[in-house]
Amino acid sequence: MDPKEIFLKHVAQTSPFPLTIDVDYAEGSYIFDKDGKKYYDLISGIAVTNIGHRHPKVVQAIKDQVDKYLHVMAYGEFIQDAQNGLANELAKLLPPSLDCTYFVNSGTEAIEGALKLAKRVTGRTELISCHKSYHGSTHGSLSVSGNETKKYRYRPLIPDVKFIHFNKLVDLDTITEKTAAVLVEPIQGDAGVRIGTQEFHEALRKKCNETGAQLIYDEIQTGIGRTGKMFAFEHYGVVPDILALAKGLGGGMPIGAFISSYEKMNLLTHDPNLGHITTFGGHPVVCAAAWANLQAIQEENMLEQVEHKGQLLEEAIAHSAIKQIRRKGLMLAVEFENAELVQKIVHKCLEKGVITFWFLSCPESFRLAPPINISNEDIVETGALIKKAISESI
Repeated sequence: MDPKEIFLKHVAQTSPFPLTIDVDYAEGSYIFDKDGKKYYDLISGIAVTNIGHRHPKVVQAIKDQVDKYLHVMAYGEFIQDAQNGLANELAKLLPPSLDCTYFVNSGTEAIEGALKLAKRVTGRTELISCHKSYHGSTHGSLSVSGNETKKYRYRPLIPDVKFIHFNKLVDLDTITEKTAAVLVEPIQGDAGVRIGTQEFHEALRKKCNETGAQLIYDEIQTGIGRTGKMFAFEHYGVVPDILALAKGLGGGMPIGAFISSYEKMNLLTHDPNLGHITTFGGHPVVCAAAWANLQAIQEENMLEQVEHKGQLLEEAIAHSAIKQIRRKGLMLAVEFENAELVQKIVHKCLEKGVITFWFLSCPESFRLAPPINISNEDIVETGALIKKAISESI
């Protein structure tokens, strides 16, 4: 049977229109198909391969761990060097109030754990999130995502959820002493790279302090160097009570994490015992990859060039048909007149060997999120190809 036929028939699909690149191998900023065609990966697997495909330090860490052991026990029972190393590295990178990490398998699991922790800390049930947000597709994370078209087929979802408008200060009055948690992306990803204002984040932190609500920052897309800081909240000087990570954390391997203080995280150990459990969370091979990933970013000073590379990319794709570019670091939304034009451009880019993608809640824009260590030469070359794709699509 043809590989594409197997893929479409036996691999469950997420949409009627998959891109169907038949992948042979990937290296750095490139993906190669079975016919030898090279694609520039300008979305990093949706902000996952932040330091490129198969970074040598990550690959070596995986190989070294595989030679030692794979899964040995459900999470939280055995001492494992890779888990310890990753947790300690995160504690060194984060403020003192975020010193204890619970490892899970994905971003949506990180959100689920963060929501449970907030309820456990506060004894409250009300959850507040933002319109046009996206936090995952399991029932809890879907409940606090602000895109009704993704939700309506799966109701009833969890109760006691409210939504506010991102960057709208008056909406913060919705947060009260009944609120367990306010879940916010510092920069909204799937809403089309909506950048939080300093005023909004400071007022949000103040309101949560006043009401006792837990502030959760979802940095699943924005974390691990994507915006030019290791974590996007560093741009604002506002520290959350709970932090959710995934995507770029694993260096290409599947991992999620929710992080808070030791005192808060310890609440999950009793009343009831095993307040949050996972079999495969913190898998040693994945933790080894994530630890190497964080070390590579620091040792190779990758963060220093992210803003410059982002500016270079923004300049390289400049075109009269673009209505707006919203950007922070190497996280870009490129907006056009309508969604139909965006569809044409994305597919035209693919023909030219450049992988771009769209947003769930902003169809009139396409996304760019290349590896943060992409070369300047590749930025210039792909920018020229994107401009050609735009011109041929309008």
